[in-house]
Amino acid sequence: MIRHSKAQVSFAYGLFLKKKKKKEAQEMEGGRWDMLQWLGPDASIRVFNYLDNPADLARAGAVSKSWRKFVISNQFGKRLCMTLCPEISNFTYIQLWKTLSLQYASPSTSMDWQILETAHITYTYFACCFLSCDSDKGCVMTCIGASSTDRFPMEMIQNTLQPTDIVHWIPSYWSSAGQADPNVQESLIYRLESDLYLVNEIRIQPFKAFFQDGHPIYSAKHVRFRMGHSKFNLSELSLLSGKGKSQLTRDDNYVWTYISPEYCMAQESNLQAFKLPRPILCIGGVLKIELLGRVQKQELDGLYYICVSYVQVIGCPLSPLLDVASSTDSTVLEFYPHF
Repeated sequence: MIRHSKAQVSFAYGLFLKKKKKKEAQEMEGGRWDMLQWLGPDASIRVFNYLDNPADLARAGAVSKSWRKFVISNQFGKRLCMTLCPEISNFTYIQLWKTLSLQYASPSTSMDWQILETAHITYTYFACCFLSCDSDKGCVMTCIGASSTDRFPMEMIQNTLQPTDIVHWIPSYWSSAGQADPNVQESLIYRLESDLYLVNEIRIQPFKAFFQDGHPIYSAKHVRFRMGHSKFNLSELSLLSGKGKSQLTRDDNYVWTYISPEYCMAQESNLQAFKLPRPILCIGGVLKIELLGRVQKQELDGLYYICVSYVQVIGCPLSPLLDVASSTDSTVLEFYPHF
């Protein structure tokens, strides 16, 4: 029997470990070692869920074919969008080039790979737009209607788009009809410049009646915001008169995809900013401002009024390559890529 010394055994074992490490390194360099296989699907999903930037998902999908398949099949693009913008859950399906659609169904092995890949492209682009959006710009708006108007057209809702309360030496503001009950609420509805608009905050300036004794300020007690889309064609609004538009403030004419908490409004005539809990995606481009409660009674008739001098929305539109088509039974996210 040949006996080896401890030094010889130690040297041989060290040489074995060295060769083993070299072999593993060669396998890794040759692309034969896959982290996804080493971690397993459950642990890999947990790791990938920590990716909070669409650029990271794109890089991960470019590592190899197996990584790309893993990223797309597990819908990490959709998961990231849901974290950034929960409002996308309101979309019924995605439409690409108006020919390929993705139904919002539970993931299953029967789902077509091309549909999953389409969703991945759309959601990744959506997340990029969301993160790069400059939400500090003022929005261009048009008026849809007010729940009531005291003296039309002198005190109509269109006056709230003017940043000053005097235009051509004439007071510029919207005024509600008078009410004996201070709890009667009012609402103003606007159309934003884009059907997919990211809203950061809303600013409202109550009107100070400088032409009345004591210069009373007709503010509301609280304010709340709703965002969504209409059930009718907004392009037909031009066919309605200003008084007829007041009928369009009914809730059953709209689908609201977001409702904000209530904010206290100060009885002050400055531009008051109401910052939303996070940037909110307005799907459909319709904003409703609910003015809750009245604080100021007019001395002339003893009735309570709410008057608004100016309304401003701070945010930004998403990419023109993204659009929304809505109806009574569906809300479609449309994507038109340049390729």
